[in-house]
Amino acid sequence: METKGRGTTKTRLPTIQDQQSCNFEGYDAESLMAETLKLRKIITKRGTLEILIPLCWTTNPVRYLKFRNALKGLSSKTLVIRLKELEKAGILTRHAYHEIPPKVEYQLTGKGQELVESIISLLQWMRKWSS
Repeated sequence: METKGRGTTKTRLPTIQDQQSCNFEGYDAESLMAETLKLRKIITKRGTLEILIPLCWTTNPVRYLKFRNALKGLSSKTLVIRLKELEKAGILTRHAYHEIPPKVEYQLTGKGQELVESIISLLQWMRKWSS
């Protein structure tokens, strides 16, 4: 099915008529796709998963230097940008100590913990179906 609006043509995906197979009550495919954009902006950037997954395995804060040493393929600038983005999104908390040398620690928030658990579920799904 095609719809036209403001000079562009949109192709709509056919929908499942059997509502028991996929229950996204209150959503439609277009709004779900728009919401996935927000998720993709968070988790698909280079280095993001490499930052999040290790934090899932500890309840202790992780120091910036530990990230820096563990993520060899990521520049310091990119690491700082990702950490700031994750903090701004409410996924990480950042605690800076007024010490010399500077000490900065990061920890997952409840929101971040839920995100990482969801990512791990996706990874488990991938393992199950990729063989």
